[in-house]
Amino acid sequence: MTTARHLATIDLLRSRDFPARPERSGPLDSGPGFHVAELATSEEFWEDDGTRRVLVEEQYEAERDGLAVLLTARWGPPDEVVLWSVLERSMEGEELPEPWSSLSSHTPSVRLWRADGRWIGLGVSQWDKELPFQLLAVITDVDLP
Repeated sequence: MTTARHLATIDLLRSRDFPARPERSGPLDSGPGFHVAELATSEEFWEDDGTRRVLVEEQYEAERDGLAVLLTARWGPPDEVVLWSVLERSMEGEELPEPWSSLSSHTPSVRLWRADGRWIGLGVSQWDKELPFQLLAVITDVDLP
């Protein structure tokens, strides 16, 4: 059921226009040329000794991988894109386009497909070790910088 809901969200966002200005609505960040949806969000890890965090990270990566199998059946194998260089360039002061600039600060890598003129990406995000993991879907017509 969750996988079906995630696919439905991705399909809905693929068909939705991008807004003219950045906006946030619940688990969806959108802006010129992009949508970034939080498909799932874990608990926080403030009191965790590290054990639960590792299990949840593995669970979120498994969810991403399972969803990626279904998207691969649609569009072929994805590109695995490590966003470290984007983050590094951003930290050096280079102005980079969204959603890539923000995404690189909390999502180490994305699985990326190209379909109908848009990029469709999946990633596992975590802003800091105490904060929740998020399974993210990215829909954008902005090329990687």
